[in-house]
Amino acid sequence: MNEIKQDNNRSKELVEALIAHMGFFDFSVSVHDDGKKVSIFINDAPFIVQYLPQVIADMDFVLRMIFKKEQLQFVFVDINNYRKEREDIIVKLAKAAARKAVATHSEVPLPSMNAYERRIVHAELSLNPDITTESIGQDKQRHIVVKPLGL
Repeated sequence: MNEIKQDNNRSKELVEALIAHMGFFDFSVSVHDDGKKVSIFINDAPFIVQYLPQVIADMDFVLRMIFKKEQLQFVFVDINNYRKEREDIIVKLAKAAARKAVATHSEVPLPSMNAYERRIVHAELSLNPDITTESIGQDKQRHIVVKPLGL
């Protein structure tokens, strides 16, 4: 148990040093108790606001490659609460699509989304007994169709 705690501290220190070298000063890093997940929250990064989705994706990729050796299975990066706000929008969109599908008794296609965003929609709408969801399309065109049951 003590060994996991030492590894967690080492991983946290490594991530903090990397983020600081990237030029960020207002950030927090936490390592999950099992040592397999690192969450990074960066605040006050106005110089990259217009590029946030790409910067987050790039940081995720780079950090995953770096921490593959550290056996960290999941790295979560959020800058200026972009991901949190995006998740809230996606959940609202999914709920609205479900209401529309039930009300109109027709399929409602959602815009193209990445795998993480589609997973959010599928998880959120799996709780609704009146509809079903299906991912269709390929690559950048992959999107979800919300269908009322019985269609």
